[in-house]
Amino acid sequence: MAVADTPISVTDHPGLEHGHEEEPRRGKWRQSLGTWIPAGMIALILLACVFGPLVLPEPTGGSVLESNLPALSPGHLLGTDPNGNDILSRLLNGGRASLFIAAAVNVLGLVVGGTLGALSGYVGGAVDTTIMRLLDVLIAFPSLVLTLAVAQALGPSITNTILALAFFSIPAFARVARSAVLRLREMPFMAAAQISGTSTGRILFRHLAPNIAPQLITFGMLGMGIVIIIEGALSFLGLGVPDPAPSWGNMVATGQLSLSATPMLVVWPSLALLITVLSFNLLGENLRSRWSGR
Repeated sequence: MAVADTPISVTDHPGLEHGHEEEPRRGKWRQSLGTWIPAGMIALILLACVFGPLVLPEPTGGSVLESNLPALSPGHLLGTDPNGNDILSRLLNGGRASLFIAAAVNVLGLVVGGTLGALSGYVGGAVDTTIMRLLDVLIAFPSLVLTLAVAQALGPSITNTILALAFFSIPAFARVARSAVLRLREMPFMAAAQISGTSTGRILFRHLAPNIAPQLITFGMLGMGIVIIIEGALSFLGLGVPDPAPSWGNMVATGQLSLSATPMLVVWPSLALLITVLSFNLLGENLRSRWSGR
């Protein structure tokens, strides 16, 4: 007897239906883990760098009688450096300086560059041409070379480091904002706002800003890692945070002088740089993949 050809539906096999439902759930679960794990690492690093120095010894002014103490010494979890300064205290204070500089640079770039880019993309015409040509002049120079030149001219300090790094941060944020606004400018809600007589400022801050915020925040997360690396390079060269104030960059520069005898003086700040930059990059990439689907 021939068996009749009967179409097989998913409802006839609950396992298949269950499998189809499980795939999106697994994808969402992986995406959530990919966001929350680096976000949790960043939160732990921020808490440690903000509150850790409050209960630890001063990062400078140590006694040479306590120089080069090993890890787990009484009162010095990671030991001390050749000057007798607590390594953990210097590590967390250096992280506070690096994170503050990175945050300040990205906030400055987001506010100034984002406003210029949004205004340029929305108004268009001569305003767009003028703003973008001025920013193109900055972008035309190699960013690292320009940053080194500005840092050298201004001198080493936290404020000057922020100003030097902002020179390439502002044009980058402006381009991201302008690109996003150009896509939104022809949307129906924008036409409705213009027809109703809404002012340019209100359109920029009430209608455009919330819609371009995800792209700018994602770019800012990725920018945090980049700025931390460049700040570390400037401090390593003596153009960033000046000694004796700690920074991950100048801690690596100081530690390399006694690398063979005390390699951990280089390992700890390098490891802190690696974990922090990797966490910001992973968070930025996951936010971009999540928001790009909306």
